[in-house]
Amino acid sequence: MLQEKRAELDAEKRKKLIERIVHALADTYPDLYYQSTSQIALLIKQQVDDGTGLSNEDRALLQGLSQRDIEVLLSLH
Repeated sequence: MLQEKRAELDAEKRKKLIERIVHALADTYPDLYYQSTSQIALLIKQQVDDGTGLSNEDRALLQGLSQRDIEVLLSLH
């Protein structure tokens, strides 16, 4: 039960964190809206790998995600 709650909490944090990263990327890339989901996921993955603008906790939360995982999360928004 406790593990389920933790997993749900982590999933919600990931969604919010990815949304925050997308908004930050939109400031840097004005044409982001017109990019494919795979391109946006690649930009997010690169930012996570670089650790740019992320706390250690945020980076650890997203570190295990593949580009495909990020694409799936983006498609759920």
